[in-house]
Amino acid sequence: MEFYTKPGDYDPINYIPHGESHGTKELWRTFWILLGITIFDFIIYFVMPASGYRNLIFIFFGIVKAYFIVGAFMHLKYEKINLALIILVPTVFIVGLIMGLLYEGSALSHIK
Repeated sequence: MEFYTKPGDYDPINYIPHGESHGTKELWRTFWILLGITIFDFIIYFVMPASGYRNLIFIFFGIVKAYFIVGAFMHLKYEKINLALIILVPTVFIVGLIMGLLYEGSALSHIK
């Protein structure tokens, strides 16, 4: 049995992978962006008084963080638009449903 291969051929016994990054640079960039947004969230939480405006800021940054997580770590950024729409459109409808239910639920307390 001969194990000699030509230079440049795949050798399963003596294989040493190359030092390529395989996209980890982009993942680390996304990690640092998410960390920065989270730190900013903490600063806002402890500096700003509790109000609806502060809640809107948290919701906005939560959506931005979800975009980065879905785009980078779930690789949705590289998919075709149809797959992205299959995920995003129901999410928009569910968020609208929750907002409508919260609005209607608070209306009951005003009627009584």
